[in-house]
Amino acid sequence: MIRLFKHYVPHAVVWLALIEFCALLGAAEGAWHLYAWQAGFDAGPLGERALPLLTFATANSLAMMATGMYGGEGLRSMRFATARLLAAISLGVIFLSVLGFLLPTATLWRANSLYAMGIAIAALFLIRLALTQSAGTDAFRRRILVLGAGPRAARLAALAATPGSGLDIVGFVAMSATETTVAGAVPRQEIASLSDHVVALGAGEVVLALEERRKALPLADLLRVKTTGVHVNDIASFIERETGRVDLATTNPSGLIFSDGFSAGQRISKVGKRLFDIAASLIVLVIGLPLMIVAGIAVKLDSRGPVFYRQPRVGLFGQPYDIFKIRSMRTDAEAEGKAVWASENDPRITRVGRVIRKLRIDELPQLWCVLKGDMSFVGPRPERPSFVAELEKALPYYAERHMVKPGLTGWAQINYPYGASVDDARVKLEYDLYYAKNYSPFLDLLILLQTVRVVLWPEGAR
Repeated sequence: MIRLFKHYVPHAVVWLALIEFCALLGAAEGAWHLYAWQAGFDAGPLGERALPLLTFATANSLAMMATGMYGGEGLRSMRFATARLLAAISLGVIFLSVLGFLLPTATLWRANSLYAMGIAIAALFLIRLALTQSAGTDAFRRRILVLGAGPRAARLAALAATPGSGLDIVGFVAMSATETTVAGAVPRQEIASLSDHVVALGAGEVVLALEERRKALPLADLLRVKTTGVHVNDIASFIERETGRVDLATTNPSGLIFSDGFSAGQRISKVGKRLFDIAASLIVLVIGLPLMIVAGIAVKLDSRGPVFYRQPRVGLFGQPYDIFKIRSMRTDAEAEGKAVWASENDPRITRVGRVIRKLRIDELPQLWCVLKGDMSFVGPRPERPSFVAELEKALPYYAERHMVKPGLTGWAQINYPYGASVDDARVKLEYDLYYAKNYSPFLDLLILLQTVRVVLWPEGAR
């Protein structure tokens, strides 16, 4: 795994992204020469067209990230990858068309773009086909040895069994006689040298999953394993890295206190994030105004009541503020005056409301909250005060999610379907803590790109 700005990405995925970026550059260059040959003019030196080539490759690479081509399903399924590839290249070309209108010299000519699009689709299809036919998903799998054979070790086995996990657990070592949950684990006393055992299995990482660590840490063994060049990790850090979640079941306060995370308050990042929020919210408000007008008219025609509604939410440092949304429920949705979780196929949602929720149009008025500074574009989704009071009692560390501004979209929203219970809130909290702990502009960019995928292919919107 490579750590990019606090966020871990598998080595194989990074290499694949670089190879495909080069393929996009090659497609743009090939298209330039094809058009030059067809039109009968000299292609000229490479330096004169470097910017258009880079914009083509960059725009389409970002579009591929946005459509999920580097996610688990995109790496496992050729059919899924092909469908998302077509969508990604189309999105990239649409963006480049807009950019070409604003900065004509920064993009390829229209004929070049058409040729480059065709060459890129063919080249990227062949790359993915070669990958799946030769190495398959094994190219993205990492060999792990687990020290422990209890319930924590069983959780790692279940994680490895998840489709697209990228993990290959080569063995379990029962560090004590009481660890019997995982069948087939090798007792520690039967292994003469743990470091030799690690090397013999070809493990690239050892994960410590002991049930009780007091006076049970095999420090001498771990030191010898570390000196062989094999990475050693504890289960909490390992699960966080692999799932993008702070695992509440294995995390303790000291682990959070002594970690290198929770630096979202750094001045440069904070100022940069705020400037982006102001600029982006103004642009989207202007562009989205016609959508809001159409949605408002539809809401008014569909049901009685106001077009907009306001609702109290809990923001930064636990301070309350009001959000604004286009109304998608009946006016008597909470006639008893008590906050109610939204549910799947919620009968309180109107016909128009169901559509605007799927398309996230009802969220657009919240851009005013972003412009005012109550919210950010990216951050944990804000909850209602009554829900927050309930969840703070039920879930540890829930108050820590309020150490960053709430957002229109967030790490939990792109990784987990809409939650409507305390159990769902627990999973979303794990994602929110990961975001608060590992915040960086790079992570914000990933979330914004993946939000495109969620909007185009709605999953769990309610």
